[in-house]
Amino acid sequence: MSKEEEHILRIIEGCIKDDRKAQEQLYRSYYRAMMTLCLRYTKNESDAMEALNSGFYKVYKNISRYDSQKASLYTWLRTIIINSCLDMVKSNQQTAGTGELEQAANIHVPPDAIAALSAAAILQLARALPPTTQAVFNLYVIEGYTHKEIAGLMMISEGTSKWHLSEARKKLQTMIKTAGNHE
Repeated sequence: MSKEEEHILRIIEGCIKDDRKAQEQLYRSYYRAMMTLCLRYTKNESDAMEALNSGFYKVYKNISRYDSQKASLYTWLRTIIINSCLDMVKSNQQTAGTGELEQAANIHVPPDAIAALSAAAILQLARALPPTTQAVFNLYVIEGYTHKEIAGLMMISEGTSKWHLSEARKKLQTMIKTAGNHE
C-alpha cells in the first residue's frame, strides 16, 4: 500500500469515527475538484456551495459504505456530489416542459466564434441554460451518461432527456453565435 493510499485510509477511518479533523481533511482534499463539478450544474457560486456542502454531508453520513474494491474514493465522492447537484435541480425545478424530441435546428457556429470564447465564458453560457436542461447537458456531454441513465437519475423519460439535450445544443449554439458577434 502506498503512502497516499494509507493517508486516504486514515482519513476515511477518521470520518467513520466522526473525527472533525479527518472530515476537514477530506473536504479540503477534494474541495476544488468537487466545487468545479458543482459549478457546472448550478447557476451561481452560492448554489454550487450549497450542493457541495449537502453532498459532503451525505459523504460523511455514508462513508462507512465506501468500498475501495468497487471504486476509487474520488469516483465515489464524485457520484455523491453529482447526485447532490441533481437533487438541487429537481427541488428547484418548476413545471418544466416535457416535450418530445424535436428536430434540432441546424445552426452553424463558425469555429472562430468558439475559439474567441474562453472556457470560463463557455461555462457561463452553459450556466444560463434552464436547470434541467443544464443538468442533462452536463450529464450527457461532460459526464458521459446515456439518456437511459439520465432518465433514471432525474426521474424523467428518455425522450425528455433527449429533448433537453437538443434544447441545450440549440440554445448554446445561439448564445455562442451571439457572444462571438459581440467580441
